[in-house]
Amino acid sequence: MLKENFSLKRTLKTQKIVTDFLIVGGGISGVCTAIVAARSGIRVVLVQDRPVLGGNASSEVRLWILGATSHMGNNNRWAREGGIIDEILVENLYRNREGNPLIFDTILLEKIYEEANIQLLLNTSAFEVNKSDDKNISNVKAFCSQNSTMYDIYANLFCDASGDGVIAFLAGASFRMGAETKQEFGEGFAPDVKDYGELLGHSIYFYTKDTGAPIKYVAPSYAKKDVGSLPRIRNYKLPEYGCRLWWVEYGGRLDTIHQSEDIKFELWKVIYGLWDYVKNSGKFPEAENLTLEWVGTIPGKRESRRFEGDYILVQQDIVEQKRHDDAVAFGGWAMDLHPADGVFSDKNGCTQWHSKGVYQIPYRCFYSKDIDNLFLAGRIISVSHVAFSSTRVMATCAMGGQAVGLAASLAIKSSLKPRDFSSGENLIKLQLELNKIGQSIPFVPLADSDNLLNAATLDSSSSLSLEGFPADGEWIELEFSTAQMLPFKKGELYTLEFPFKVLNDTTLRFELRTSSKMQNHTPDVMLEEHLVFLNKGKRNVKISLKEVLKEDQYVFLCFMKNNDLQVKCSQTKVTGILSVLNKTNKAVSNFGRQDPPSDIGVDTFEFWTPYRRPRCQNLAFKISPSISCFEIQNIKNGFLRPYEKPNAWVSALDDENPTIKLNWEHQVTINEIVLMLDNDFDHPLESSLYGHPEDVLPFCVRDYSLKKCKSTAVYTKEDNYQTINKIILSEPLNTKELILELKRPSGNVPAAIYQILIYS
Repeated sequence: MLKENFSLKRTLKTQKIVTDFLIVGGGISGVCTAIVAARSGIRVVLVQDRPVLGGNASSEVRLWILGATSHMGNNNRWAREGGIIDEILVENLYRNREGNPLIFDTILLEKIYEEANIQLLLNTSAFEVNKSDDKNISNVKAFCSQNSTMYDIYANLFCDASGDGVIAFLAGASFRMGAETKQEFGEGFAPDVKDYGELLGHSIYFYTKDTGAPIKYVAPSYAKKDVGSLPRIRNYKLPEYGCRLWWVEYGGRLDTIHQSEDIKFELWKVIYGLWDYVKNSGKFPEAENLTLEWVGTIPGKRESRRFEGDYILVQQDIVEQKRHDDAVAFGGWAMDLHPADGVFSDKNGCTQWHSKGVYQIPYRCFYSKDIDNLFLAGRIISVSHVAFSSTRVMATCAMGGQAVGLAASLAIKSSLKPRDFSSGENLIKLQLELNKIGQSIPFVPLADSDNLLNAATLDSSSSLSLEGFPADGEWIELEFSTAQMLPFKKGELYTLEFPFKVLNDTTLRFELRTSSKMQNHTPDVMLEEHLVFLNKGKRNVKISLKEVLKEDQYVFLCFMKNNDLQVKCSQTKVTGILSVLNKTNKAVSNFGRQDPPSDIGVDTFEFWTPYRRPRCQNLAFKISPSISCFEIQNIKNGFLRPYEKPNAWVSALDDENPTIKLNWEHQVTINEIVLMLDNDFDHPLESSLYGHPEDVLPFCVRDYSLKKCKSTAVYTKEDNYQTINKIILSEPLNTKELILELKRPSGNVPAAIYQILIYS
């Protein structure tokens, strides 16, 4: 037994920890920061003040992870974030395609515990910062409520990924909180603070359960009694629950840091009042058997402090898609502001304005301009209030965290500070190492002089020469204008043929469109128009184009809305090929087109977006000449996803067992091989609630073998589902030849690879 006599004073157990890199905050950005840094070979301590990882994506809040793909509701094709966040979301899809947030908790925890270089401290709150001088942090003190232990953590570098910026704040770093005026940065979308407010509020979600029998509900006394009169709740419809109720929001006129508990309690009042309204107003008879299964105990917080770096990202960076030499990540969520009064406001729950494509985020946004050894990650990075409304979403935050984690590793190994990687050779090294883990920085190809593939002669059993897609899919009515996206070659003049079912004599309107910016997938430039009169019946429509492109670029073969026409689809799926429709997606303020006020500095354009699988199909067609942009040399071009073209090697449609051969003039020694595969970067992979139609994305190569000659296998993989396969050979391979044998993913999907990296 333990027995102690009376003492005038006792001190808590204190543990001193010395590490390379301390990360405060175990949300998605902190998790990705920690994993990247640890895998890069430095010691990491990750401090999280909650019992689980994931922040707003955890089972405590249950918000789905999303980013540039925006529920497939904008024109950002193939824009899902790469790297560690892709690895996590693909793993979650494989284990948890139904979107159970409890399972997602286990995946995050497993990813952290698998890294020997990470020491995780859960239930531990950082509360004190000490500095070695005015511009450098020396150590951080934190307290764990569960083991009554004080931690005194010393590190060379620090990262604040805490959401409210507790470490950056205590260190004295410059910050902003609230909205800038329109005049400060010339941002037309900056809100009228008096009318709209200047902070986004918190939300709390709930889940319901069908008990199979009638169940009553008696509301607590603190539940609001009049919520049924609120405009948003008057329109509430079952069975909406979870983060589909993002609009149950409050707190934007309060101090979202120090009054967070007050905000939470007000949201509880609203939630329990809403459920009282549902169960007892008589307006929801379908709720008779429903009960509340779960209500969040902490709110999902959107906004508080933003800390200043060497650059502040603003609205114009997003809308104009400005290029930055120090780009390390990208965003693509809409600029998305919410009225400060939240659920009590009579305004729309959000005001969203999209850009025409993804935008770069510069490295200078990810470290403090004042504290020399402090990185910033998550929603606290150096952005204006308007830009924050886009960069704040979790998948975008994850990409920033990945950049911070790698920069920290490189800095530790070279005895440098965060700012030292903002330019020059250090920046180039950072960008290269990020792309090697799948970051896919826009306009920054992966160009690695150490990649042995550069010196190899490439050959493949086949490469796709696309002559069209077979007409083996369903007929779809032109309820919406519908387009087949194809990568056209410059200087080519194409002839197209599409099968149609004509319900009544009518005129088909066809438009050939492309994007005003090469990298975008917004069809805002019309090149030519054809009007074709069609008699009733089934027939093939042939269109001979007149325009040729000056550069390789995606085009949109647009068949405009006509309820008297049906077009035939195909079950064939090919990397970098999609059909899209000029339809709506109200989940992201997509009403078919974007028509902003003329004075807010936002573009007007149409949305052309895909259906989700399994409904999503390409159109059946024939094309002459064939499209031949899927050649084997693409695996050397440094691009990890489609931009102005697919950027992948794709095997022929009839090649059941495609093979790639690499030959070197002289013998090489190989220790590591990295395959970057196609896991459909167009699919959002929301982490919870949404659900997905498959547990493995249909473009992914599942089975392959690496051989040093036709009969000697050095590595075999079966049932792969991950995007990046990093293969460390058990012993060095000395060879002049390497053969990669693959199986096509399925009968209607050819094999594809974006990049291959080979290192000695």
